[in-house]
Amino acid sequence: MKCRRFAALSLAALALAGCSLIPEYSRPTTPATEAFKEDGTWHYAHPADQIKRGEWWALFQDPLLDGMEKELETGNLELAAALARYDAANAFFSEESARLYPQINAIGDRTTNRESINRPLRGPALPNVYGDKTVGVGFMYEIDLWGHIRSAIASAEALAQASRQDVESVRLSLQARLATEYVLLRGLDSQIQLFTDSIKAYQSELDLMQHRHDEGIVSGLDVARSQTLLEETQALKFKAVSQRALHEHAIAVLLGKAASSFSIAPQPLMAVYPNIPATIPSQVLQRRPDIAAAERRVAAANDTVGVARAAFFPEISLGAVGGFQNTGGGMLLTSPNSFWSLGPFAFYNIFDAGLRQAAVDQATARTNEAAAIYRQTVLNAFKEVEDNLALLHYLEEENRHQKAAVVAAEHTYDLATNRYLGGAVSYLEVIDAENAKLRTERVELDIRTARMEASVGLIRAIGGSW
Repeated sequence: MKCRRFAALSLAALALAGCSLIPEYSRPTTPATEAFKEDGTWHYAHPADQIKRGEWWALFQDPLLDGMEKELETGNLELAAALARYDAANAFFSEESARLYPQINAIGDRTTNRESINRPLRGPALPNVYGDKTVGVGFMYEIDLWGHIRSAIASAEALAQASRQDVESVRLSLQARLATEYVLLRGLDSQIQLFTDSIKAYQSELDLMQHRHDEGIVSGLDVARSQTLLEETQALKFKAVSQRALHEHAIAVLLGKAASSFSIAPQPLMAVYPNIPATIPSQVLQRRPDIAAAERRVAAANDTVGVARAAFFPEISLGAVGGFQNTGGGMLLTSPNSFWSLGPFAFYNIFDAGLRQAAVDQATARTNEAAAIYRQTVLNAFKEVEDNLALLHYLEEENRHQKAAVVAAEHTYDLATNRYLGGAVSYLEVIDAENAKLRTERVELDIRTARMEASVGLIRAIGGSW
């Protein structure tokens, strides 16, 4: 009869377990916009079916970059740490999910005990020392009447999903950082090559000036000016070499290698500006893993409100224990030595001085905080897209004018050289023309590098893949 009552109580409790105190969840609203302002020259690209989804760096057509991006997947320690955090979040979700099921434990002990002679209610014939052997099985099940366990599980699941998106966010960020470092390094390679060629020309020019000075054709002033131009350009070259070393070291760390044992052979920048498909704001919301992670954290925080609310209601558990016990003699596993106990256990807090309400308020505030962080993440994502769209738009225009400036500077240099050799102008005009020529060529290289850097930034801003 008692077993039937226990089973009936268990079924009734399970029937009530569908209750949930989680507030109804809706994704936080974000600024409504249908298009990006800085569309500029952002064209729709042709389908790139030959490129695997997500391997966006292949658009830059550089085999070395392609290989390093794949190596980053296994060598980068930041990514390894993010994956470990995801594993921990999944384990926490499994831990919370286990609370939905009963715990079954084996019980066993063998002790020797001594009772006090003066223990209350002790019979005169009872021994002072006796043995105790017990074996059995215990069962405990907490009934989730108010949904606090399921709320905690839902929160843990949302956090695990957020952690998974964190991994993707770290991966995308690292891929973009590697591509950016590589582009900057190749841009410096081009500058170093420019300086090397210029130094070679300036050295020949200095030798000529020195010869003409020795012949009494020019003054020492022209030799000094030529020497100054040569030394300044050599200084610029070594500055570029030092900056290149820093970018090379950064790439080594991204690949999980020691900077002292890693090197990349110099090679001029191969400027490739991929056609990136036009994307509308709603697609950015879907693609960006940091946005998805922020949204999942809002859901997780919302679920904790249900956990806090459930604390206002009684906790009810069902327990059972059974086995065999005797005072240390033989034949433990016999019917006379059997025992069992079963029944419900309830706990309800009557007064807590506002403790539970404070927990609800805290969970609600954390949900509001997570919602604000989500909206801020969306705003930052839109800003990053707008920033890189603007850069690509105006850098293209800047590059067009800068190319014209390079052509004009080269023409100016040719004219100044011819006029100097003809005796029409001083050598100062040649020096000015050479400075202008080198400066415009450097700026043109900087713009090409910045355009590729902005392309990487835009791909990262829209979520990396399409």
